[in-house]
Amino acid sequence: MNEFLQIFLLSLIPTFEGRYAIVYGIGRGYSLWGTLLSASLGVLLLSLTLPPLLPYIDRLMLWLEGTSLGKMARLYLTYVERVRRKAHHYVEKWGFWGLLIFVAVPLPGTGVWTGSLAAYLLGVEKRQVVPALLLGGLLSMAITLGPALGLRM
Repeated sequence: MNEFLQIFLLSLIPTFEGRYAIVYGIGRGYSLWGTLLSASLGVLLLSLTLPPLLPYIDRLMLWLEGTSLGKMARLYLTYVERVRRKAHHYVEKWGFWGLLIFVAVPLPGTGVWTGSLAAYLLGVEKRQVVPALLLGGLLSMAITLGPALGLRM
């Protein structure tokens, strides 16, 4: 598979996203600029598409709860509740900046997917969501870039 496409697809995976896609790309010896560009495009795509899609995903999971896929739906709903508890403090206290910081922290359970869900659950103004997700995702990539290149503090 083409390395550009491989990094792009990895950057779309929940919790992996752009921050770990660049670590993977650099670790595999892929072009630095190609890796950064493809991971950034993945973060951009997620930032633009997740906020409008989440209400539909929510409705689908609520509907699936009464079917044979109910276990998967309950798993999703448990995840939703965990996100609500985890992000509530950041988003309620600092709004846009809290969401940006929450997305930027390069730890599992944060990132564009979780930040998008948190923004949806906590009713962040729609005009603030995409910039916070995009900037937070890019900042998360910047935070992980140094260690991925072998730089030490």
